[in-house]
Amino acid sequence: MIKERNLVTCIILSIVTCGIYGIIWFIGLTDDAKAASNDASMQGGGVAFLLTLVTCGIYGYYWAYKMGKTINKAKLDKGMPEDDKSVIYLILQILGLGIVNWALMQNDLNELARQN
Repeated sequence: MIKERNLVTCIILSIVTCGIYGIIWFIGLTDDAKAASNDASMQGGGVAFLLTLVTCGIYGYYWAYKMGKTINKAKLDKGMPEDDKSVIYLILQILGLGIVNWALMQNDLNELARQN
């Protein structure tokens, strides 16, 4: 089950808690995308966070790209039009705009949640 989250609330909580809520949001995004796409090859949220932490952020680039592919697969499975943003997510991640990535991903996941 995909959890629909309010974007403004997530962004404000991430800033106010100095990134602690951002970790929870990251894990939730990953788990929701995995559940939406039924992709067994996708890492869970906790594992993705730990891999990003252990690799000093390098895994985060792969994660951003993979999330774009995973969300697109979930949209296609629900009969929604193709909207592959994996390259955009990767570029934003390289530029250090991870929170923008999370907001875009959450927006797409919210659309999927409304389709149920």
